Formats: sequence, C-alpha cells, structure tokens
Amino acid sequence: MDTSHQILFIEDDPEIGSLVCEELRDHGCPVDWYKSGTDGWAHFREEEQDLIVLDLRLPSLDGMDLLRRIRDADPHVPVVILSAKAEKRDVVRGLELGADDYVTKPFSSSELIARIHALLRRLAAERERHARGDDEEIQVRPLTVYPQQHRVTVGGDAVDLTAKEFDLLLQFVRHPGRAFSRGELLNHVWGEEFNGFDHTVNTHINRLRDKIEPDPDDPILIQTVWGVGYRLADPDELPASS
Repeated sequence: MDTSHQILFIEDDPEIGSLVCEELRDHGCPVDWYKSGTDGWAHFREEEQDLIVLDLRLPSLDGMDLLRRIRDADPHVPVVILSAKAEKRDVVRGLELGADDYVTKPFSSSELIARIHALLRRLAAERERHARGDDEEIQVRPLTVYPQQHRVTVGGDAVDLTAKEFDLLLQFVRHPGRAFSRGELLNHVWGEEFNGFDHTVNTHINRLRDKIEPDPDDPILIQTVWGVGYRLADPDELPASS
C-alpha cells in the first residue's frame, strides 16, 4: 500500500484492533487506532484521514451515529464498516448511511486488507488524474460531473455525494445509454477484490436517485433495465425540461 495514505481505525475489541493494525502496518500503511466512538470522532475532527475502518458496536458513541456524523462532515472519505452485525438489514442500513464497504465478523484479515487496498488504489488514481489535469468535466444533461473536483451539479445545483456514489455516477456518465449488470458495476466501482452482493449496488442506486432525480420514486435519469441492471438515460431520451 501507499504509505502516504492515513487510516483511522475505530474498534473496541483489543484482539481485533491489534490484529488489523499489525496487518495494516505490515503493508506499510500508517493507522491510528481508537477504542471508542467519541475518541475516534475527536481524532477525525482534528486530522485529515484517507480512509476509515469503523466498528458498529462502540462504547460512548454508536457506530451508526458516528458514521452519520462523519458523512455530514465529509461526504467523500471512504468508510469501511467492520461489524458482527451480519444480517441484510444491518448491511443495507450501513450502506444507506454512506459506508463504501461492509465486512462482517468473523472476517479474513487478507480480505479486509484487499478491500482497503482497492479503495485506496481508486483514491490514488483519482489524485493522479487530478494532478495530470487530464480528466475534464463531463456533461450529460442535466448532470455535470467534475472528476478532478469530485463535484456534481444537477441543473446547476450542487449535490453532495459519498465517494462510492460519485464513482457510481461517474461510471454511468462516462457511458450514457449503456446498461450495466450489477456484477459489472461491482467490478467497475468496488473492484474485483470486493466480494459483495447485488443489494450493495441496489442500495447505492437508491441513495443516488434520492440525490439527483427530480422524483426518486419515478426515476428518469438512472433507469432500471429489468433482467440486466441499470443504465443512465441518454440525454435525447429525456424531456426537454430535465
């Protein structure tokens, strides 16, 4: 891993905390470990982080509440939930609140490291494109996406997207009209290392629609292609007022 990436790890279990920190440091990645939600939140507010690994069952400040605070403060920093809550409703809720990935306990440390590495690699690629200045804004009416600035406007109005919401939308606007299966979106946006589920894509699509669609209950921009997956409507298909 790139040693310039700083990770914040919030986990109250001493055995898991020691294991994950040792693995990350063995891969050359600096990590700050805090055992309570309040301490992790205080550190997050003081120092910039490249990625956060977050348990949900934390003392003093619940992990879901902490995630909500983090997302309100920074929609873009990648967040990986590491939790014993493995039921589908817990995973969906974590993704709905803005987590980029969800790893359930018990877990393989190599799998966790691979998930983190995939997110950091995408972050590094984004920074490289920004440094080169070779990734200009993309317009697919009424959307304008600014890859270098990690910014999106809809009809001229700015919208806040999480890192994964942004990556998902960027995948669509680079290929308007093309239908993607959920598996393709998982590979393109989350990476081949991600052993996720279709509901990961579905949840992010629903959140994205809530932010960019005129009527999320009747979406016209991100369309469901039954039996396939999703596509971004070609601008010629949209009403003139869109």
